[in-house]
Amino acid sequence: MRSSPSASRPYRGVLLGLGGIARAAHLPAFPDDPRVAARLRIVGIMDESPSVTAVDGIPLLKSADDLAAVGPIDFVDICTPTASHLALTLWGLSEGYHVLCEKPVATTRAEATALGAAARRAGRVVMPCHQYRFNPVWQRVRRWLDEGLIGHWYLAEFRVYRLAADPGVDRSSVPWRGRRAGGRGGVVLDHGTHLVYALLDVAGPPTKTIAWTGRLRHGAYDVEDTAQLLFEYPDRMATMLLTWAARRRENEIRFIGDRGSISWTGGMLTLERDGHVESFDHTAELDKASYARWFAELFQGFASTLDSGDGAHHMADIAQVAAVLEDAYTEASAELQIV
Repeated sequence: MRSSPSASRPYRGVLLGLGGIARAAHLPAFPDDPRVAARLRIVGIMDESPSVTAVDGIPLLKSADDLAAVGPIDFVDICTPTASHLALTLWGLSEGYHVLCEKPVATTRAEATALGAAARRAGRVVMPCHQYRFNPVWQRVRRWLDEGLIGHWYLAEFRVYRLAADPGVDRSSVPWRGRRAGGRGGVVLDHGTHLVYALLDVAGPPTKTIAWTGRLRHGAYDVEDTAQLLFEYPDRMATMLLTWAARRRENEIRFIGDRGSISWTGGMLTLERDGHVESFDHTAELDKASYARWFAELFQGFASTLDSGDGAHHMADIAQVAAVLEDAYTEASAELQIV
């Protein structure tokens, strides 16, 4: 059962999947930010796992058959493993719900096309959780690039080092992100999705994608634990190194232009232009406890989109990311392609 649409009113939703990202970021973001709390309310949590218990008094539902118990709802917030995103999004649309979904929502052009058609038929919005756009450090980097502080940038480098796939609340010997049945792909779909939409935001779609994927350390995984991606443009190039096979956790992003460079390593952001260097410490803003604030900004945008009913730009976002992911896997080792 769904509510009737009305602009600028509160919207009621049910969260699907009570894993790590739901507990750490989604659930806190809804009530803790007054602007979000006034517009969006989670009235139920649906998770069939026997060990899951209710959170903050929100009713726990074991299946879609229990949805009627929480009354009319407007949207579902999908926080389940990647392999279920497409099916759950299509199900939500078929029930007449708007959909907020963890990344990636689609992993191929065909999937994105199917989602777009389903959203249009239902007259509903599908929005991806691309919350890194609201990371304050990335926002500063984008502003510097938009302002041309380093001139025309021609080289971008993204590097993500992790020791293993994030287990979340999963205590299995192989986390769901390391299993094709749960994650569909490995480090490319997990960390790579965030970097892909970040790159698209500042450079647009690449003219060519070159990729390598493999397992360097985690033999028990059946997805890639490492990937090297290269994106060609007419006047620039970008590279990404993503690995779950590192010895320590590190992040690094660098843009090099004809007047200077921007380097983001860990919590430090450095701007060099025309020989002058400035550094800024953003360590406190990048703690995991801050993630809920990024989601709160994203959720405000979701509420505004529900008001307007125009989700075309979000579907375009999903489709552009899916195209790059598909090209990356197509170009990579055949045995590790998405199937």
